[in-house]
Amino acid sequence: MSTASLSWLVALLVLGLWMLGAHNRVTALKTAVLAAWTQVDAALQIRAQALGALLAKVAEPLASEAAAVDAVAGALAQVQAASEAVRRAPLARDAVADLGKADAVLAAVLVRLVALVEQQPALLGDEAVAAALQALREAPPRLAFARQLFNEAGSAYNAATSQFPTRLLASLLRFGQAGRL
Repeated sequence: MSTASLSWLVALLVLGLWMLGAHNRVTALKTAVLAAWTQVDAALQIRAQALGALLAKVAEPLASEAAAVDAVAGALAQVQAASEAVRRAPLARDAVADLGKADAVLAAVLVRLVALVEQQPALLGDEAVAAALQALREAPPRLAFARQLFNEAGSAYNAATSQFPTRLLASLLRFGQAGRL
C-alpha cells in the first residue's frame, strides 16, 4: 500500500469518525429537546385537565357570560391542537411557534374567566372549582420552568447544528432548527 493511499485512508477514517461524533452530539442534544418537551407537555396536560374541570363546573352558572367561557374553551382547543402538532414533531419551528401563540391567547382569555369565577361566592365554595382554580394558579410557574428547559435545550441544539463544520452535515443528516416557546 502506497503512502498516498494510506494518507487517503487515514483522512477518510478521520472524516468518518468526525461525522459519527457530530451525529452523536446532535442526536444527544435532540434527545434533550425531546425530554424537555415531555415536561412542557405534562404541564400543558395538567393545566388542560384543570381547565376542563373548571369549564364543566362554571358553564351553567356563568351562562350569562357564555362568551368568556366559549373563548376559553376555544383557546384551550387551539392549544391542544398545537400541542398535538408539537408532540408529533418537537423540533418543528412552526409548530412550536403556533403553540406559543395559542398559549398566549389562552392566557389572555383565561384572566377574564378566572375573574368572573372569583366574583361568584357560590362557585368559590365548590370544592371542584376551588381545586381547579388552585391547579390553574400552580400551572404558570411549572409551565414557565418547563418552557425554559425546552428553550435552553433547543438553543443548545440550534447552536450545535449551526456551527461549522457540523452545519455541513445538517442537510445531509436532516438536522433542522428547533423552535422556541
